[in-house]
Amino acid sequence: MKRVIGIGNALTDMLVNMSNDDVLNLYNLAKGSMSLVDNELQTDISKHVAGCPYSLSLGGSAGNTIRAMARLGTEVGFIGKVGNDTTGDFYEQALRNFGVAPYMLRSRYRSGKCVSLVSPDGERTLVTHLGAAAHLHPEDIDGAIFDDYDCLYIEGYLVQDHDLIRTAVEKAKRHGLKVAIDLASFNVVEENRDFLRDLVAKHVDILFANEDEARAFSGEEEPINALQYISTMCELAVVKIGMKGALIKRGDEVVHVGIMAAAKRVDTTGAGDFYAAGFLSALCEGMSLRQCGTVGAITAGKVIEVVGTTFGEDAWREIFQLMERVRTEQYLF
Repeated sequence: MKRVIGIGNALTDMLVNMSNDDVLNLYNLAKGSMSLVDNELQTDISKHVAGCPYSLSLGGSAGNTIRAMARLGTEVGFIGKVGNDTTGDFYEQALRNFGVAPYMLRSRYRSGKCVSLVSPDGERTLVTHLGAAAHLHPEDIDGAIFDDYDCLYIEGYLVQDHDLIRTAVEKAKRHGLKVAIDLASFNVVEENRDFLRDLVAKHVDILFANEDEARAFSGEEEPINALQYISTMCELAVVKIGMKGALIKRGDEVVHVGIMAAAKRVDTTGAGDFYAAGFLSALCEGMSLRQCGTVGAITAGKVIEVVGTTFGEDAWREIFQLMERVRTEQYLF
């Protein structure tokens, strides 16, 4: 396995630095919350903060993972849907700039966007409109795309569209790919448990889950029992257990890998996405399970030190230095 293609919600993050919380009060937005809104309301809110400093970056769970994998040197692509607008143009060009091969479909709907309203005290209030991302359909998936890849990586939030996910994995399997999925959240798992169990048993090779997601999927309270349950369905199972690290099982091999102590825990956004990125990139290099888990812990540990999912060259240099030590087994958790 060397080349990975992801599929997920193509969202652009707009980070707005506000001088006060007036807009939150005006639109009755609970500070620190995440609200799914329609296009009209998000546009209205955006107009009210138009004079504030802002920045744009790629978002979406699978998008975060694939972007990080590209930075780690893995050959990657991404399937998603954006609108025929400047936001869609930005998203596609940004993927290219990061070294990701874009397989972007265009929609008559506006590109999906998450407006992150940052209060003076640093608290973030999210206003999300899925837009075009929510209109990626089964008939949009061209099986020929998979000819250039070895693994399909699926964002768990997409499983609510059963036909889309089933079509994607079946086409990927017909083209000889492995399938990896990161379960989105425990409530999404609970709502789609029967479908997910059937999907994993029939098509999934690699599964990532945190402790709550693993419990919801398996019905097992203890993480080690949840890991065992999941491992009967797929080739490689990873259950992340927060500050205790992660449990990993492939065949008869089971390892417990710890975490990297972050210098500071600023924002856990994207931690799971970056863990999967580090793990899969190491797997593509042929590293051992402990090495894969360690690289995953390194990338997750660095992203929680910053707000959002973008950090500078100094952080990446440190990641590359640590990865070199992992390759020679001088640095393992």
